[in-house]
Amino acid sequence: MIRILFLCILLMANHAISIAADNQKPRARDIGLDVGTIPTGKYNAITDVAGVTVGHHTVNIGDDIRTGVTAIIPSGHDLYKNPVPAWIHVGNGYGKAIGETQVREFGEIETPIILTCTLCVWTAADALKEWKLSKPGEGQHTLNPIIGETNDSRLNNMWSPDSIKKEYVFAALENAKSGPVEEGSVGAGRGTQAFAWKGGIGTSSRVLPTTMGGYTVGVLVQTNFGGDLIMNGAPVGREFGQYSYKKQLEEAHRGELPTDGGSIMIVVATDAPILSRNLDRLAKRAMMGLARTGSVAHNSSGDYVIAFSTNKDVRRERANSEPVPSQTLTNPSMSPLFGAVVEATQEAIYNAMLKATTVTSSRGTLEAIDVEKVKEIIAKYNVTDFDEKLSPGQEN
Repeated sequence: MIRILFLCILLMANHAISIAADNQKPRARDIGLDVGTIPTGKYNAITDVAGVTVGHHTVNIGDDIRTGVTAIIPSGHDLYKNPVPAWIHVGNGYGKAIGETQVREFGEIETPIILTCTLCVWTAADALKEWKLSKPGEGQHTLNPIIGETNDSRLNNMWSPDSIKKEYVFAALENAKSGPVEEGSVGAGRGTQAFAWKGGIGTSSRVLPTTMGGYTVGVLVQTNFGGDLIMNGAPVGREFGQYSYKKQLEEAHRGELPTDGGSIMIVVATDAPILSRNLDRLAKRAMMGLARTGSVAHNSSGDYVIAFSTNKDVRRERANSEPVPSQTLTNPSMSPLFGAVVEATQEAIYNAMLKATTVTSSRGTLEAIDVEKVKEIIAKYNVTDFDEKLSPGQEN
């Protein structure tokens, strides 16, 4: 473990750029972009779900490596001994998700979740395996690493061995913490885009009122998809003149197939006592939050939702051979959680874009969206400060 920590520190010093969580770029609510009606948690982040931690390792090497790793740890307990209920929903399966079939078979997650670049997933899985096996008693028999990815090759030479090393994964895992989460061009979001602007990592949360259970839902996204950007109903992409197939639509150009690539990884955490079947239903609703931002899940977009519950009442000890009672929510109780995950997913995507900074490599440049122009557009369409406009009868 000392060797791993030393390597992590060394690589952080030599290769990583950490972008402070309190940088001057705004989040959605800082510019009056209030999404939905359900209140956020303290940090408006996935870490508002108690026990969930997030860590990044950002990699900038030479003129063509712009990538990183983001780790989401569902809980500090032994995940192998007591897996957490989970599900992985495939919105569009053009991706390289590792561990998906076992989660869909057993309805459980037994490792942290790692997000990285497309051609980095196999090395990341091997690194996560080594990290878990270094902990006494964890994964003695087998192990099912959960690895998600998006293609950051617009900026990153993902074919280079420098794009992923096990030390990057170790660093992200060891950096994982609760509280505010860094967003934008960090970790696995270093080289990614959203709607052809710079995207990256974004997060948001919702806390249901006690009359609806008082549960928390948190979302973290790794954006890398296209479409026509919509913010609270305002046609921001159209106003910027930047949207899918613009050339083909405006000039009726038919000389080549349009590019429609991109992907998104959505991680959903909740403390609600639900098992895999209702986590599947919850994960499906996250795709609705994605759609609200203007995505249509293009043909070559890998859109995955990893959802899990941290509630102790629904954990099942791996070695237990006796029937295990579970206190789970009924189906009608799921509707408020559905609303929460849709809102949190939508806002997490906005946060990823607004917090992102312009990134350049020898492969190209992804410009951060012009926040001042965004503010002008959303004011023009009167979609700001919704929270202040709610009447007392509408508040939760």
